[in-house]
Amino acid sequence: MNKSFKLFQYAYLIFAVVFFYDVVSKYMATGVVSYASLLLGAAAIFMFFFRQRFNKKFDNKD
Repeated sequence: MNKSFKLFQYAYLIFAVVFFYDVVSKYMATGVVSYASLLLGAAAIFMFFFRQRFNKKFDNKD
């Protein structure tokens, strides 16, 4: 069960890369910053570190 948690943890990094790519591509095409994608990318990075810390606490409990 813990392996699936770690898989989802790294999925947040993949989503962050996708959102930051979207920000850069829209900025290069139109010159406008997509704040929604920027915020979602930052939230995905936050969730990665939050889940990493949570999984360490969960592992130490056993």
